[in-house]
Amino acid sequence: MANEVNAAATDHAAVLRDKLKALSGKIWSSLGGAVLAADIACDELTVVFEAKNWVPSLAFLRDNGFVCFIDLTAVDWPARERRFDVVAHLLDPKANLRIRAKCMTDEATPVDSCIDVWPAANWFEREAYDMYGVLFANHPDLRRMLTDYGFDGHPLRKDFPMSGYVEVRYDDEQKRVVYEPTRLSQEYRSFDFLSPWEAAHYELPGDEKATRQV
Repeated sequence: MANEVNAAATDHAAVLRDKLKALSGKIWSSLGGAVLAADIACDELTVVFEAKNWVPSLAFLRDNGFVCFIDLTAVDWPARERRFDVVAHLLDPKANLRIRAKCMTDEATPVDSCIDVWPAANWFEREAYDMYGVLFANHPDLRRMLTDYGFDGHPLRKDFPMSGYVEVRYDDEQKRVVYEPTRLSQEYRSFDFLSPWEAAHYELPGDEKATRQV
């Protein structure tokens, strides 16, 4: 029984990869120079588009089955010239396929808003602007939505300082919002990005089984 289940799972994965490869080829042949890269990983297709072709490329995907807009966000790569990736996740419910669409931009160059393609992208683009500072051209209401109106900076940028700003809270005694210097619960630390297991220099119960000679 287990062998049958494993065989079925293997067949399903192979069929899915074939579908994604066919989809990737269709995108390359249809959109031509708008595509910078395409890669299949974890049973999902990731396609990088030219920023100037962002909206037409997304419209093509919508018209070819990807009618379900899941979300949109940004990723910050400070060392890169175009430091931001704008990332949209889409679903084709009929074919049960997922795709991750990306384009690159910088702090000063807006990306065209895709709310005419998917109106649901409205708040996601506002969040990306608020948290990262990514600008979206032709957005009808590009305002902050998570930080205070007078907030200076964008909290999820990797170069955002840990101190020097103010925080806001509601004061029950004064019955109003008050501004105070930022208070950090711990000192800023330099992380080595090792997993907890790689960084640990002690043994936990059961660790001896990994080195026991059989």
